[in-house]
Amino acid sequence: MTPLTLAWQQFRLERKLFWRNPSAAFFSFVLPLALLLLVASVFGSDQQELETLIPGIAGMSVMATTFNAMAYNLTFLREQGILKRVRGTPVPLPSYFAGFLGNAVANAFVQVLLVVVLGNLLYDVTWPRDWAALLLFTAVGVVAFGALGIAFSHVIPNFDSTAAYVNAVFLPAIFISGVFYSSDSLPRVLDTVAEVLPLKHVIDGFSGAIVTGQGVVDNAAALAVVAGWGALGLLLAVRFFRWE
Repeated sequence: MTPLTLAWQQFRLERKLFWRNPSAAFFSFVLPLALLLLVASVFGSDQQELETLIPGIAGMSVMATTFNAMAYNLTFLREQGILKRVRGTPVPLPSYFAGFLGNAVANAFVQVLLVVVLGNLLYDVTWPRDWAALLLFTAVGVVAFGALGIAFSHVIPNFDSTAAYVNAVFLPAIFISGVFYSSDSLPRVLDTVAEVLPLKHVIDGFSGAIVTGQGVVDNAAALAVVAGWGALGLLLAVRFFRWE
């Protein structure tokens, strides 16, 4: 088989493993959508709040399906010795990682699409005004959060402590980055912290693409911040990668 064919086979295997793990499917797909429905029911007919919520949940979904998933999965694979054994198989490492990472990428894009569709069908939030900007911010966000998740997995000592480590980053990030409400209402200190982190800028890009019609040019600064985090994440992920 060619390396590309092997990557496709690995991707198909990762998809099967994902759907055969109910907890992974729940936290990656069901939980963000459940939060969308629950929080939207609180806002009721407040269209402005709903137009804040849809980009926010979409951004949270990208982080959950990439950063969280990479940190969990790589810690597990490393602790179980699976990564070490992969090196001894005839499968080329680029093909293995292409399939492995491709699963997270697919989850992120599907989740963003689901949030956008539900926002339009259930809450009358407009279809994206700039699909190209939506796709670009999703792609750059996937790279950034995926790389940061891989890098973060290097500091997690064992799989039992993964949830504590990941949630210590994920939960504060979603609460200060404008997932459920506009970050403009945050205290100045928290807003300053949010401005440094990538999630707020992914959400700003989604808001521009979906709600206001502001494209890549209008959100170039936000895209640069996310890309910068992606570059840092890739550097740390490669520099400190451990097979066992």
